[in-house]
Amino acid sequence: MSSTTLGVKVDPVLRERIRNAAERIGRTQHWFIKQSIYSMLEEIEAGRLPLSLQHALAAEATSLAELEEAGLSPINQETVQPFLDFAQQIAAQSVLRSAITGAYRRSEIECIPMLLELADPGAQKQAIQSTARTLVEAIRNKKLTGGVDGLIHEYSLSSQEGVALMCLAEALLRIPDKESRDSLIRDKISKGDWQSHLSSGSLFVNAATWGLMITGKLVSTNSEKGLSSALSRILSKGGEPLVRQGVDRAMRLMGEHFVCGQTISNALANSRKWINKGFNYSYDMLGEAAMTDADALKYYASYEQAIHAIGKSSTGLGIYEGPGISIKLSALHARYSRAQYDTVMNELYPRVRDLTLLAHQYDIGINIDAEEADRLEISLDLLERLCHEPALASWNGIGFVIQAYQKRSPYVIDYVTDLARRTKRRIMVRLVKGAYWDTEIKRAQTDGLEGYPVYTRKVHTDVCYLACARKLLDEPEYVFPQFATHNAHTVAAIYHMAGTNYYKGQYEFQCLHGMGEPLYEEVVGATTANKLNRSCRIYAPVGTHETLLAYLVRRLLENGANSSFVNQITNKNTTIDELIADPIEQSRTIEPLGSPHPLIPEPRNLYISQGENRLNSQGLDLSNEHRLASLSAGLLASTTKERLAIPATFEEGKDTTQWSDAAHERLIDILNPADHRDKVGAAIFSNQEEVNEALNRAEHAAPIWAVTPPLERANCLIRAADLLESQTPDFIALAVREAGKSYANAVAELREAVDFLRYYARQVAETYQIDSHPPLGPIVCISPWNFPLAIFLGQVSAALAAGNVVLAKPAEQTPLIAYYAIEALHQAGIPKDVVQLLPGEGDVGATLVADKRVQGVMFTGSTQVAGLIAENLSQRLNAAGQPIPLIAETGGLNAMIVDSSALAEQVTADVINSAFDSAGQRCSALRILCVQEDVADTIITMLKGAMHELRLGNPDQLHTDVGPVIDAEAQQNIADYIEEMRSKGFKVEQLAIPKTTKVGTFIPPTVIEVNQASDVSREIFGPVLHILRYQHSNLSNLIDEINANGYGLTFGIHSRIDERIDKLSTQIKAGNVYVNRNIVGAVVGSQPFGGQGLSGTGPKAGGPLYLLRLVQNGPVVTFKQESQEAPTPAM
Repeated sequence: MSSTTLGVKVDPVLRERIRNAAERIGRTQHWFIKQSIYSMLEEIEAGRLPLSLQHALAAEATSLAELEEAGLSPINQETVQPFLDFAQQIAAQSVLRSAITGAYRRSEIECIPMLLELADPGAQKQAIQSTARTLVEAIRNKKLTGGVDGLIHEYSLSSQEGVALMCLAEALLRIPDKESRDSLIRDKISKGDWQSHLSSGSLFVNAATWGLMITGKLVSTNSEKGLSSALSRILSKGGEPLVRQGVDRAMRLMGEHFVCGQTISNALANSRKWINKGFNYSYDMLGEAAMTDADALKYYASYEQAIHAIGKSSTGLGIYEGPGISIKLSALHARYSRAQYDTVMNELYPRVRDLTLLAHQYDIGINIDAEEADRLEISLDLLERLCHEPALASWNGIGFVIQAYQKRSPYVIDYVTDLARRTKRRIMVRLVKGAYWDTEIKRAQTDGLEGYPVYTRKVHTDVCYLACARKLLDEPEYVFPQFATHNAHTVAAIYHMAGTNYYKGQYEFQCLHGMGEPLYEEVVGATTANKLNRSCRIYAPVGTHETLLAYLVRRLLENGANSSFVNQITNKNTTIDELIADPIEQSRTIEPLGSPHPLIPEPRNLYISQGENRLNSQGLDLSNEHRLASLSAGLLASTTKERLAIPATFEEGKDTTQWSDAAHERLIDILNPADHRDKVGAAIFSNQEEVNEALNRAEHAAPIWAVTPPLERANCLIRAADLLESQTPDFIALAVREAGKSYANAVAELREAVDFLRYYARQVAETYQIDSHPPLGPIVCISPWNFPLAIFLGQVSAALAAGNVVLAKPAEQTPLIAYYAIEALHQAGIPKDVVQLLPGEGDVGATLVADKRVQGVMFTGSTQVAGLIAENLSQRLNAAGQPIPLIAETGGLNAMIVDSSALAEQVTADVINSAFDSAGQRCSALRILCVQEDVADTIITMLKGAMHELRLGNPDQLHTDVGPVIDAEAQQNIADYIEEMRSKGFKVEQLAIPKTTKVGTFIPPTVIEVNQASDVSREIFGPVLHILRYQHSNLSNLIDEINANGYGLTFGIHSRIDERIDKLSTQIKAGNVYVNRNIVGAVVGSQPFGGQGLSGTGPKAGGPLYLLRLVQNGPVVTFKQESQEAPTPAM
């Protein structure tokens, strides 16, 4: 007769009560539990409800009613199917949409041949070159070397002065306090060699240079060469207020060059000059991505007001000949991303629809701007829905922007054309080259993705642009092409490609305000005046000086790039032939055809290109529908597998049908912390006999693993890394269900574990020898539940790489993922006795640490436990008379200081990520945010608003930002602390808790405003952020307060002032200091991680010194060789 094991997880107190009761009647715990069930079952089957059960049911009635109200089933009902909701969120794709997704990160070698064929001008080549030459000669005859154009050319981004100008432009105008403004000016200008730029022929540039050089003299602490002391004395009388006013005015002038007006009324008035010359306009209300719903509503009101103003000024000119507007979707909703698909469709779409209906009322065109690559496909879903809106039927004013640097762009054109055909309209398509190239390259490399969404060579983007232009021109019935370019050759190519039978509304060119007018003055106008007689619309940003900052920096970056046409046109060293070079011909000279840029490696080969012989860990693009579909299938398949973690020395094996009653009695259920109805698997915790046997086996295996060649050990670890990547869905599923990780966190954790394996493997393979680096011997690795795979394997792989045998004790809450990680190591060829898993509670770790056979301990966990381990180890020495090494990484009261020069939006994003990602369950998480008083109201308001945009819930939903805390004990401790702080009078604000979280252990993201750093006396391991305000004059004392808490793990600084950054970095006592970014997510090999003081012993994990702590540094100890066989590899 077959049997089924039913497990119930019990807390230690109840477990002890059951054991005592069973012993009292002389029976086993297993017998006692079965008999109790039988007796209760018989009563219920006879229709009698025992009194004790009546009381229990009454107590649970309220909670059951709450579950039903939330649409949930009781915990004891088998109704949970993990990952089903995720699978149902994967949308079926049409053939055209699937083609777009398929080209997401396609190799350039695959893309370029087809594009070259499409873009080839054939017999028009000579005519294109001739027209391009005429345009360039006309521009150069204007001698564009003065004004802001000349200033930008003179101070290119390759110079220190150019970078200083950009930093000033980005930050100066938003800083409210004069102390920080003066510090920024001093910081950026005093270091520049402004005299070297006085050779410019432009009066404007020379005047600006004299001003900056003089300013540099005023604010510099050192003497400047070449300025007479007399001039210095005269100028110094101006003082810092004069300097501040001068630089402030210069920055405003630069901003005005790129922005059409501070209000839509100003912009409409300022644009008359160019309208009178035959130009048209599309206005853009400046604003970066909204961080809060209040921001989004503010931007919405701004767009709404602008549409009314533009519409009234249009006076019935219509879509093609009248002005239009561009809208940025990320400004209209704080959560515009694929992960938040349902929210985007429910909340963002109505805003887009209403603005479009308003534009339709005035018959002015409205364009949806393009943004980062991971938002493309959700923007297409919004466009699809908008085009099917009944009130907009057959209206031709809907526009969409396509970026030619994206490999998907030709396929997007196919889809948009088909959409126009299906909805019987003509869609405006603005074709741009793309403004986020550096972001896309960096993101793909950082996330370890399979390729880039953009071309790595500018010439390939140019080819794609021309190919896309031809596709657009071939569909005049369904597309109104809008060609946005500042390149004379591109203009000439499109001019000839479109043919000579031009008519109004066939197509138009577009340029950016402040950048493209010199070129298009030669395009707009009658042929009798030697112009091309083609339409051009100026894309005109509108906004205050405070809102233009990010836009201004993008324009400075674009203009300052050495490859930029706008930059080169004013460079006398660039010949006309170089300026009008044919990108098609240039591309055909590249061998092999379509090869990517040689200095931009594939993300997978990032470290190899830097001289490290290791692959970058493989990431997972959670915005790619194909990848999401594959992941979903793997996740669902993973739930069909029985999960069991047992000790390495458990004698009864893995086949539970062959177990004794005593073995079954030891089973402990592992439940999903987000939903206790979901049993992830079961575990058996190690007993004393199993621990002792594991130590015996480790002692016997140590001598042979010690003399295993480092290269062989390394190859085992590399094979293990490959195995982990091949089992990505299984490990993600375990991380989500067992540890409560979000998908993004689960992917990041798997990648970190893989990076550890490859990093330590490379180290020992390249630099370690058996004789020179003898291992310590048996090492105990005790890892935490918050990173049950990455920290676990980080410890284990380091010890193994160095030649030590390992006894691995994972956290009691997360034994399953550790078990399967060890299985991967065994499958990779590491003998079973060399690395042994010993699941259990704290007593297992204590037993291991106390055993004299253990020659080293690696521990990540609480400071208190680390202290106990250190005390234990201090009572003995190894055979060489040396202390037993302890590598401990513990917690921290991690702080971040934000001054008034920081960008509020960047601070908010980084703080939200640092404090609330992983439900705050990171040792590196931000606990104390210190904000300068001058900007505190703005930043705290934005931060709280962003916190309320987060979604708390089961992380098996893609939209979940914050998952559960690990167990009921953690939940209670954190909740008690929050109430304690509230009772002390501190202001507490929390995210609302959804009803669906009642089946798990959740704590909502929480902000507590405190008065001083000492108000925070201990680490709270959860989503709790403390905020304090500080005065600029008290900054040094604040650092002292932070240092006084004794912890020293991570620290963050947000500032644009280098001198201040350097000072704070020097004064703070912390292992890892992060500047102008979040303070979590250290990358193996790039950012070694570890703390000082109460936060750890060092050396840093993932760094070059870590393995040295795991080998002998004194007299070599010879392991006792006994008559034994080598451990058997688990291949």
